[in-house]
Formats: sequence, structure tokens, C-alpha cells
Amino acid sequence: MLHHIEIYVSNLEKSCKYWSELLNNIGYAKTAHWDGGFTLAIGDEAYLTFVQVEERHASKNYHRSGVGLNHLAFKVKDRDAVDALRAYCLEQDIPSLYDDRYPFANGGSDYYALFIEDPDRIKVEFVAS
Repeated sequence: MLHHIEIYVSNLEKSCKYWSELLNNIGYAKTAHWDGGFTLAIGDEAYLTFVQVEERHASKNYHRSGVGLNHLAFKVKDRDAVDALRAYCLEQDIPSLYDDRYPFANGGSDYYALFIEDPDRIKVEFVAS
């Protein structure tokens, strides 16, 4: 079972606002915050920690198509929850991916999902269970 994920970010303040507000919509809460990072969790499930990247590594750009993390996917309660997240993202000017194919970007009609990007261009997916 997954215990946690730690992600380095380029701008801690911007990422904290983005991730805290976004994941609050599906029940996550900030459980820790310190000068160099913060943690979001939901109950006893796997938690997410975000840490400010060290200056010596800050020039190394992230791209989801390169080696490493492609995206994070979160399972949500139902299609209404996906639609509510989409409305939130539109209100907050959060970049949407594959918007022309929403909510069936994977093709077919059985996989109902929203795809967005975080401030560092990490792809984030919310899929109805």
C-alpha cells in the first residue's frame, strides 16, 4: 500500500495555495506546515508532501513526458464530484487539459475524468469511481 508521495515544487507559496484549496474539495486537509514544505492528508490514507526545491536544483525543469512522474490521479466519489471540480478549476483559472474532450478524454464513455495542470505543470487527474 502506498504510504506517501513527496513532490518538490518551484514556488512553495503558490503550490501551497493551489494544492490546499484544490484538494480541500475532495476532503484533504493540511496536516503539517513548516518553512520548507507542507503536507496534505485525508484520514489514514496515503498523504502528499510538497517541499520547496533547493536552489541548486531549481534550474532543472520538470516535464511529465520525460523520465519520472507522469501524473497524479485521484479517485472521487462520482461524476458530479468531477463536474464540481471542473467548475472550481474554471473559476480559479486552473489550466485544463484535453478540455475539448471533457469528460471522456480517454475515449469511450465509461471513464469520466478531469485533467488539469499544477503550477509546475504536473498533470493531475480526477476520475469518478
